[in-house]
Amino acid sequence: MFEKQLGIDLGTMNVLVHVKGQGIVLQEPSVVAISLDEYKIVAVGEEARAMLGRTPDPIEVIRPLRNGVIADYRVTQRMLEYFIHKASGGVGLFKPRVMISVPYGVTSVEKRAVREAALEAGASRAHLIPEPLAGAIGAGLPVDTPSGNMVVGIGGGASESAVISVNGIVVASSVRIAGLKMDAAIAGYIRRKYNLMIGQPTAEAVKIRIGSALPLEEDLSMEVQGRDQVAGLPRTITITTEEVTEALSEPLMAIIGVIKTVLERTPPELSSDIIDRGMVLVGGGAMLRKLDELITRETGVPAYVAEAPIACVSMGAGKALEKYELLKRTIPDL
Repeated sequence: MFEKQLGIDLGTMNVLVHVKGQGIVLQEPSVVAISLDEYKIVAVGEEARAMLGRTPDPIEVIRPLRNGVIADYRVTQRMLEYFIHKASGGVGLFKPRVMISVPYGVTSVEKRAVREAALEAGASRAHLIPEPLAGAIGAGLPVDTPSGNMVVGIGGGASESAVISVNGIVVASSVRIAGLKMDAAIAGYIRRKYNLMIGQPTAEAVKIRIGSALPLEEDLSMEVQGRDQVAGLPRTITITTEEVTEALSEPLMAIIGVIKTVLERTPPELSSDIIDRGMVLVGGGAMLRKLDELITRETGVPAYVAEAPIACVSMGAGKALEKYELLKRTIPDL
């Protein structure tokens, strides 16, 4: 009765926490700064992200999650502890109950690592929900009905596509290409074309400010600063949306390939529902300009971006806790 209920989207790029009755209370980068001398955590979240690519040798800034799963257990546990403590409003008499999203198709070992990290971080009970299902619930799709609901989640480390019916995933597929690979594609394009080295935060800023999946009516441009590969000195160039679209074509085609795979494997009865209703896009990657148009053009199925796509998974995880008993019938290891 008195315990807080937290829905956590434990992403490669960001961690979002939804608290029952309060909504989204926390959204911070899943980045940790560590002092290598003593292996102590120096900063977490927004403070740590500001240090990316800017720290002296004794301090390392890392993302403890890779492709949506734990790459560094100890650091993930400490990061979770920080976020759970912050979202719960400090140390209370009752430990919070949490529902954490995990990528579809993770192994039992990876699931156990997430669950144990959450319990060690201060949760009273830790439940896991597949990200596509959490995203569909958060987007407001009628997942409890016997009709086909298609969701495409584009996060930081992985992109997933799934068809959901009667609170369960009927068919799904994923690829470890998403936001970070898009950033790498932009950085690689600038390096090849302009002989200019830029970091991941700069590439991400380019993607957000002028990126588009298809050409825009009015081309946008942005000044980018980096290090010249030949001279080794700082240099500034101007890059346009048209160039970013070209750079992103390869990772976007890989994501569309996953969507097509799921559509090909969907039972005919559910396919007709999806053609009528379309598919919903969730996750930070869904906010890329004209991505919904590109997916519609390539698949022939209408695609639309969910309201508040970044928040959908954490909201869905929070709502899933409220109907835990119902969902447990279709997801045995919930």
